[in-house]
Amino acid sequence: MRFVILDRDGVINVDSPDYIRTPGQWQPIPGSIEAIAALSRAGFEIIVATNQSGLGRGLFGLGELEAMHRKLCAAVEERGGRIGSIFYCPHRPDDGCACRKPATGLLDAAERQYGCSLAGSVLVGDSMRDIELARAKDCAPVLVLTGNGIKTSARLGAHDADVRVFNDLAAAAVAILHEG
Repeated sequence: MRFVILDRDGVINVDSPDYIRTPGQWQPIPGSIEAIAALSRAGFEIIVATNQSGLGRGLFGLGELEAMHRKLCAAVEERGGRIGSIFYCPHRPDDGCACRKPATGLLDAAERQYGCSLAGSVLVGDSMRDIELARAKDCAPVLVLTGNGIKTSARLGAHDADVRVFNDLAAAAVAILHEG
């Protein structure tokens, strides 16, 4: 099975410094839903791995988060694709959990669920946390310039030659599909 692992906020949907708190605030970045559907139709299993500290901060409840994820999945399904799984960390940064990216807990859980290693998979994100997680799990790091991606790209140096950079998820998906 071939996997593409996606961060959520800033990669799939528009991010906000005030957190995405409701399904109404959850708005896809242009082209992202179509990109996910295209990857899925091409045979990739799509996994979303996302930090959602707004839960731990009490800014929204589990019901709101699940409604946002239903909205995401329905939009992808309307375009003939499918999201295989969504893994999220509900903890705040100072909680010291094992699942908040760049810790590997979310992908460890995915590996247990799927019964295989995610090594060699593509991981698309917009932050250094995503890049660090990709490296920790031997995945190919892809940075998109949406969300926090422009700020993150400014921090890349010569030691980051393994990071491929694309304007957005749609452009990254074209490259992933071309590589097969």
